[in-house]
This record gives sequence, C-alpha cells and structure tokens, in this order.
Amino acid sequence: MDSATNMFLMGLLFLGTVGIWMAVQRALTPPKKEEGGSLSDLVKDKASKGASIFDKLDPNGGLLDKIDLLLAKNVGLQDKLELMHLRMGSPDKPTALDMLHTKELVSVVVPILLAGLTEMPVLLLAAPICFMLPDVLYAGKIQKRQQQVLGNFPTMVDLAALIIESGLDYMTAFDRIVKITPNQTALEEELGKMLHELQLGYSRRDSLRRLAMRVDLQEINSFVGLIIQSDELGTSLVELLRNFAADMRFRRLNRAEQLAAQASTKMLIPLFVFIFPTVFILMLAPMVMDLLKGGLPF
Repeated sequence: MDSATNMFLMGLLFLGTVGIWMAVQRALTPPKKEEGGSLSDLVKDKASKGASIFDKLDPNGGLLDKIDLLLAKNVGLQDKLELMHLRMGSPDKPTALDMLHTKELVSVVVPILLAGLTEMPVLLLAAPICFMLPDVLYAGKIQKRQQQVLGNFPTMVDLAALIIESGLDYMTAFDRIVKITPNQTALEEELGKMLHELQLGYSRRDSLRRLAMRVDLQEINSFVGLIIQSDELGTSLVELLRNFAADMRFRRLNRAEQLAAQASTKMLIPLFVFIFPTVFILMLAPMVMDLLKGGLPF
C-alpha cells in the first residue's frame, strides 16, 4: 500500500473519529434551561458582557469559521467556553474563541505527530482526548483564581461587618472596600463586577447570585445565601457576617492541621522509593563488590 493511500486512510480515520465524537458529545449535551438566573443567562447576558465573540463568526466565511461555528453552536461548546472564560476572570487573552482555537489545534497537531512518529495511524483516534486536554489547563487557572478569591475573603467579611455596623448598607460597604483597597485581588474584581451590574439595573439579589455563579465556590455561595436570607428575614447582618468569618477561619485552621497531619504519611512514598534504596545501595555495595571479587573480607 503506497504512502498516498496510507495518508488517505489516515485522513478518513481522523474525520470519522471526530464525527463520532461530535455525535456523542451532542447526544450527551443536556437540554438548555430557560429559567432565569441560570448559567446560560449568565454567560449570554448582552447587557453586562456585550455580544458574544462567537456571534462575530461568519457562516459564509472560511473553513476555520465554519468549524468554529459547528463546534460552538451545533456541538454546544459556546456556553461551556464562555463560562470557563468568565470564571477565569474574563481576561483579554485568551478569549473564549482563542480557547476553542487552542483545543482545535491540539486535537489536530498532537494526534498527527504521534501517528507520524510512531507510524501507528490508530493514534489518530486520540483526537477527542487531545481536544479535551486544554480544559485541564483552563481548570487549573480557574482553581488558582478561586484560591485568590478565598485568600483574604475572611478579612473582607470582617471589614464589611465593621462598615455595616457604622450605619451603611452592605452594598455601600462592598463599594467602600473596593475603593479603599490599593492592590486589588480577584475578590475585589468580582465585587466590582457585582457593583457594576447593580448600576446597570440588576436587583441586589440577582447581582449577588451572579457573583456566586461566576466564582463557583461553596464559601461564596454560603456568603450570598446569608445576605439574601438576612434581607428577607430582616435579621442583623453584622453578627451573621462576624460568625461567618470566624467559622471560615476555624475551618481553614482545621484544614491546615489535617494537611500537616497527612504530611508524615505522604513522606513515606518518597522515603521508600528514593531514600531507602539509596541507603541500602550505599551500605551493601561494598559487600557485594567484595563478594564478586572472591569472598567476604571476614
């Protein structure tokens, strides 16, 4: 079988694999929900985020635009990518479209390189797996941003309680915190977005819930639920916030103690894999060498 036939069969195998993966992805995609306050509403909101970058793709454009539209609209990756981009902090680079291009590039280049280097066309079947590899990188960036949000979150809650105790409402307290913070972290950026949405006409409850959906942390969800419940019941928010901050610090301390307790157990793995074999080699090597040369010296 000549090289042209091999390349043709490899191309057919690659396209068939991608087609099967797209069909399975589309079949497993859950139906879109239409109720208000959903994640779909969050990522598609034109009032706060502007038109979606995927809306700028030309259906009559080049091959890349058509592939982008197929994956974003038909397969249903648009909401997922825009949500990931939103939870990464909506950076200028990469955009949601850049993230899709990265996934496409990895899914094409990596399997072809593997198949060419190993001369195994079956490795083209790895295209769907390679398509999902960049998601690991994006998930890591989201997790890093979430840790930045949690970094000084208890301090922010205490400061908000202090400002509210002075006679201001909680939204004004958040605005003061954002303005007086010199080096703003991801937490202040998210609070700023929430205040901006409030200026655009969102209700306080919707702005808080959208904050919780953007950050996607249990601590933020509990914090938002606490404020909404206080608004509905008319209870004192100051004591609730102070108790909440104290509880977060207590749980953080417990988590640190658990990690410290696990350190000795985790050290056993490198100890048995690296340290003990090295020690045994250093101790037994002279004896083994003497034995190979003609017996032990005693």
